[in-house]
Amino acid sequence: MPYDPSAFPPFAVTVDLVVLTVRRHALCALAVRRGEPPFQGRWALPGGFVRADEDLAQAAARELAEETGLRVHDPAMPTQDHGAHLEQLATYGDPKRDPRMRVVSVAHLALAPDLPAPRAGGDASNARWAPVDELLQQGGYGRDGEPVAPLAFDHAQILSDGVERARSKIEYSSLATAFCPPEFTVGELRRVYEAVWGVALDPRNFHRKVTGTPGFLVPTGGTTTRQGGRPAQLFRAGGATLLNPPMLRPEV
Repeated sequence: MPYDPSAFPPFAVTVDLVVLTVRRHALCALAVRRGEPPFQGRWALPGGFVRADEDLAQAAARELAEETGLRVHDPAMPTQDHGAHLEQLATYGDPKRDPRMRVVSVAHLALAPDLPAPRAGGDASNARWAPVDELLQQGGYGRDGEPVAPLAFDHAQILSDGVERARSKIEYSSLATAFCPPEFTVGELRRVYEAVWGVALDPRNFHRKVTGTPGFLVPTGGTTTRQGGRPAQLFRAGGATLLNPPMLRPEV
């Protein structure tokens, strides 16, 4: 029998973005308030439908640019500003996850340094950075006297998975440097770990671990006093992508 596309039920593919940054020493995620049904008025993760002429990575990069103005970091062009780290997170395909039709979502994790106030776009009526602990609190999320409600669709699960990916991956990889500007101090990097993990770390032990892996951090030759006190040495991320030995997350 010849292939007949109409014999199969239609379904759509979307990309959802877990966009994380560190603001005011807290791990925050980009949340948008939906301006249209379904779940109109509820907070959700940014994202949208994959267009017919783009692959998944292109769709995620486009949505990221539309929601934040960020472009994706291109490892092949290290001399340019490093943009946002973007990686595929997981695929979500519960038949009932979207009341409109069968929708499969391919979620992506995006990380970038302290970002400005976001702008709402598409079907979003509002957008803001919110601490992940508030977005994931039991019962849901609301602000400024709004009714508390869970995130739309299955976005609470997607956000939880994205946060856990970031928390576990910074133990052994250079992912934490994606939260930093191109040049940063060891103290600034330590505060990223503290914000992502939600714990306080010993400054001396942390310095020893991140500078003990050859090529993990590379001195730039400069210093800064932007954190106050004595001038602190500036570093950039080196070519080593693995932290050896890994920095295990403290138990809390």
